[in-house]
Amino acid sequence: QVQLAESGGGLVQAGDSLRLSCAASGRSFSSYNMGWFRQAPGKERELVAALSWGGGRVFYADSVKGRFTISRDNVKNTMYLQMNSLKPEDTAVYYCAASTTWSPLRVNFWGQGTQVTVSS
Repeated sequence: QVQLAESGGGLVQAGDSLRLSCAASGRSFSSYNMGWFRQAPGKERELVAALSWGGGRVFYADSVKGRFTISRDNVKNTMYLQMNSLKPEDTAVYYCAASTTWSPLRVNFWGQGTQVTVSS
């Protein structure tokens, strides 16, 4: 069992930056592939970025490539999402997720989500 807790969301202006954190507790954080999903109102939840358990594989959605960076610290049991050059279309609830699979990333555990709102 892994418990995930996101933090770092908020209200920012277009062009600003935010860093989301996902703190994990429980067993074997370092053995899970981790991902950030987001869900905007009226839209399906989508995978934004993912990082394999050892950091050797990474995925970014086309919409965030070059602007977002995913990272993890397996000592601190924490995953991060650095979001730069934010756009209004990045507005969504962001969820962190842990998975034992990679492609596709089938989620075993979800966080509760953190709201990111980008004003124009």
